[in-house]
Amino acid sequence: MHAKPSAPGDFADDGHRPVAIVLVGLPGVGKSTVGRQLATLLDLPFVDSDKEIEAAAQRSVAGIFESLGEAAFRDGERRVIARLLDGQPKVIATGGGAFLCPQTRQRLAAAAFTVWLRKDVEAVIKRLGRGRSRPLLRGADPGAILRRLAQERYPIYAAADLTFDLDGVDAPAQTLGAVLKSRLPWLRSAAPPSR
Repeated sequence: MHAKPSAPGDFADDGHRPVAIVLVGLPGVGKSTVGRQLATLLDLPFVDSDKEIEAAAQRSVAGIFESLGEAAFRDGERRVIARLLDGQPKVIATGGGAFLCPQTRQRLAAAAFTVWLRKDVEAVIKRLGRGRSRPLLRGADPGAILRRLAQERYPIYAAADLTFDLDGVDAPAQTLGAVLKSRLPWLRSAAPPSR
């Protein structure tokens, strides 16, 4: 895990203002799993943006992709993430493509602390198996699709405020929680934000 150095456009706050902690990364890397555990450890609400999109659309992510297409899904994703950035501290797990939208990245830079959960793509492929439940991985070779997505997306994910490598980490939520507490003083306060 490493934190990238500060640069113009990076998280501009000094870490004293409570904000959303937003997890980004490849599909299947574990954003929802780590996010739920992290939220519990930090005593913050947890939100899965894909579940919020499904609730708003009243259909599954796969159903949205099938009936309306990826462009409609991405538009809904952008709007849902904008709604979730309501100024209240929480942990948000995003879909794998959410951070690709320049508008979303700009909103996140202004209102959240972003964490790229990075994992070796071969380990993600093994974790997902055939990947049939994920709309973008329904092709003949989900492994090849994930490798391509990693090549395309890793340079964009690198714009996150923190890169956290999951490879070889036994307790990722606990380790990430400790890193975040060292970076964000509001997480160390005696009175955690109420749910």
